[in-house]
Amino acid sequence: MREFTARFATDEEIRAWDSHVTANPSGGNLLQSQAFAEVKKDHGWTPRYVVYEATDGSQPSYNLALEKRVPGLGKIWYMIKGPDVESIDDMPGIVAANKKFVAGAAKGVFAIKYEPEILASDYASGLLARCGLVKSFEIQPNDSTAVLDTTPDEKALLKSLHSRGRNAVRRATREGCEVERVELTEENMRAMYALMDTVGQGHAKVTLRSYEYYRAFWTNFAERGQGRLYFTYEDGEPSVGAYVIAYGSKGTYKDGGSKPRRKQYGDSHLLQWQAILDLKNEFEIEQYDFCGTPPSDQLKNKEHHYYGLGLFKTSFTKTVVDYVGLWDQPLNKAKYAAWANIGEKVQRQLWVRRTGQPFY
Repeated sequence: MREFTARFATDEEIRAWDSHVTANPSGGNLLQSQAFAEVKKDHGWTPRYVVYEATDGSQPSYNLALEKRVPGLGKIWYMIKGPDVESIDDMPGIVAANKKFVAGAAKGVFAIKYEPEILASDYASGLLARCGLVKSFEIQPNDSTAVLDTTPDEKALLKSLHSRGRNAVRRATREGCEVERVELTEENMRAMYALMDTVGQGHAKVTLRSYEYYRAFWTNFAERGQGRLYFTYEDGEPSVGAYVIAYGSKGTYKDGGSKPRRKQYGDSHLLQWQAILDLKNEFEIEQYDFCGTPPSDQLKNKEHHYYGLGLFKTSFTKTVVDYVGLWDQPLNKAKYAAWANIGEKVQRQLWVRRTGQPFY
């Protein structure tokens, strides 16, 4: 197991942040990006740019930590979709490095929430527990997710899809369904938000943030050439929408929505297929994350709130991965106990009452 040191990134490193993050061991994650940091900065969080350097001199790992002050306790860090490490065996070194870090340059942090994209296993959970980490509740929707390998050529890629997805794409194409990439105008963004809200009223029980949050999110990624919006239309109005992102070698289906009881069969499948091809051809993505399914052992559970979404997403790929989820590092045991027992619940309630938005 390797040892690490932790430090804050330099101004020069921050200016080139995305190039550093996408060079991380697992290729980075869009929720570690500069665009996302800018969004969270305007929604109650302070971005901290942290660099982990292995003592063996290998490639450093660049990670975004979101910081929030908690009255009476100090600062909590949420290392969203991080840290980016080569394997679970690097986590003890990261945990130890952070313990030293908060005793010095990062003083005042009483707990860190980790969310590494490490595959779940008994070994991984056991190792994290032995590091002194505490399992917490999931925050992001894609701790289990469907991932499509996009490295084959277009013909082979279409053949690799599940037969349900492949047949839907072919039928929609045959019946003249059209997919359009659209500009991020105010009208189009509001139409997209309305489609998302329609999904939120259904079985998926999607909780939407404010329109202003999504507008900032979509705009920040689009301005950096990383995000784009697609629609299909029915009766002259948007009927299916998707916002997708290319970040490094990864594509992600970030946001989606659709009207119920549509006439066109396979329109949502064709939209995804077109978005995947565009990201593959223009950015050479190597994988496409459908961003959230039930856990792999609950895909057939009709009571799971992501069951319907899971059916759609697994019609493209049979590969569903489960990550280790969220783990807390208590750096001040007394303050962490106060946070875990009541502080977190109170702060989340107060934040929702004051802003109408989720705490995280």
